Amino acid sequence: MTIGVWVLGNQLWLDQAALASCQGKDSPVLLIESLGFAQERPYHRQKLVLVWSAMRHFADELKTAGWPVTYTLADDTEVALMDWVKAMGITELRVMEPVDHPFARWLAGLALPCQLTILDNNHFLWGATAFKAWADQRQGLLLESFYREGRRRFGVLMAGDQPVGGQWNFDKDNRKLPKGHLNTPTPRWFEPDATTQAVIDKVENLSIPTFGTTHPFPWAVTREQALQVLTVFLDDRLNTFGPYQDAMVTGEDTMWHALLSPYLNLGLLHPWEVVERAAAAFEAQDLPLSSVEGFIRQVLGWREYMGGLYRYVDTDYGQRNWFEHHQALPEFVWTGETEMNCLHQVIDQIQRTGYAHHIQRLMILSNFALIAGLTPQAVENWFHAVFIDAYDWVMQTNVIGMGLFADGGLLASKPYASSANYVNKMSDYCQGCRYNPKVRIGEDACPFNFFYWDFLHRHRDKLQAQGRMGFILKNLDRMDQDELEAIQQQAQDWHAAHLPD
Repeated sequence: MTIGVWVLGNQLWLDQAALASCQGKDSPVLLIESLGFAQERPYHRQKLVLVWSAMRHFADELKTAGWPVTYTLADDTEVALMDWVKAMGITELRVMEPVDHPFARWLAGLALPCQLTILDNNHFLWGATAFKAWADQRQGLLLESFYREGRRRFGVLMAGDQPVGGQWNFDKDNRKLPKGHLNTPTPRWFEPDATTQAVIDKVENLSIPTFGTTHPFPWAVTREQALQVLTVFLDDRLNTFGPYQDAMVTGEDTMWHALLSPYLNLGLLHPWEVVERAAAAFEAQDLPLSSVEGFIRQVLGWREYMGGLYRYVDTDYGQRNWFEHHQALPEFVWTGETEMNCLHQVIDQIQRTGYAHHIQRLMILSNFALIAGLTPQAVENWFHAVFIDAYDWVMQTNVIGMGLFADGGLLASKPYASSANYVNKMSDYCQGCRYNPKVRIGEDACPFNFFYWDFLHRHRDKLQAQGRMGFILKNLDRMDQDELEAIQQQAQDWHAAHLPD
């Protein structure tokens, strides 16, 4: 009997369940660098470089640790897997549970010539069973309730049965406006080594559709490097992470953000070590509680919540479209060529880096897609293609649920829709824009303004049922009818001028 282990490209952890299930290191291990899966959408070139370079480095790490490793470059994943199973005489194939539903369905549908054993994914703090037990007991599945339960369950920032500091959430302390000169810290970046450069060369010569640039490529590709990024964040960036975590500034791609999500989602870092070290840094360095709590909420709260919800909801969740939005994506989401400076700045940043922080994603990209009525599935697919930390489990709940409210409120308590006022307050983007953030109609009107009020008008009946929208809708009632009609017309004219037929 020969037990083989297939390590997937986002499970690059020596203690992952499939590897850990093998006694000793005699079991053959397979990694497949698949061109087939790379063709599913026009992925960011740096995402392809990151995944493939990290896989190659991890294969070397496994070999150094004594595992017999086969690393295969393949056009067809299924063919490569079958060939390896037969060549190695595998009688049982062990795989750690893939979180993404499409891949899990594909894997379950394979006609393998051996036993397939799927082991529970141990790269989350909440397993699927534990999350279901929590969710089944509740009428609502709001983040705050889940986050508090996670703090209690894992004993993080707790003083007995009460939260350290006397409150659970310090989010209100973390919304400082980006005024004046900001002395932002330099992230921990890396120069590509020979392995990474070989992958860059490969990606640059691909004949399949891709997005963005490969240079510069500064991302970590090994666990050792990812741990360095974590250490630098805890030592140099966490102290001032909180106040400006919602701010957006031209030319500041990373601000004080941790830049850990690509490594968490690949398996190079485990969420518990990140949470544990952040909590320890709070004690050792006397860091501001608002910064530490805000960061831990993103990992112990938001990331675990996204993963748990994705596995809990029906598999048709990604097809939900509560507002019945069906507008196509404008071409500028791929080029960045738009007169709206906020969108231009963020898309240009993504083209260069594959990265944007959570407020850029939520209040610029998703906000615009929501109020402009873009098709949720097309928006989610675009997010999945262009971000370096994107996977199906990450993007469905974040985009369909949080960003676009296409699930009708399963995840969020209200749509995250706003006019240009929010962008003008929390960024400097409006200063370099040809549109006026204070004007709602006319040639200089910011599209965020006329789309926002058009959105409220079009969906008034549905929004009225959302308790937190009543005050905003009263403002809509006070609007002059002629102005409202002009807003509707300007929204229609914009669609006609900018969207494909």
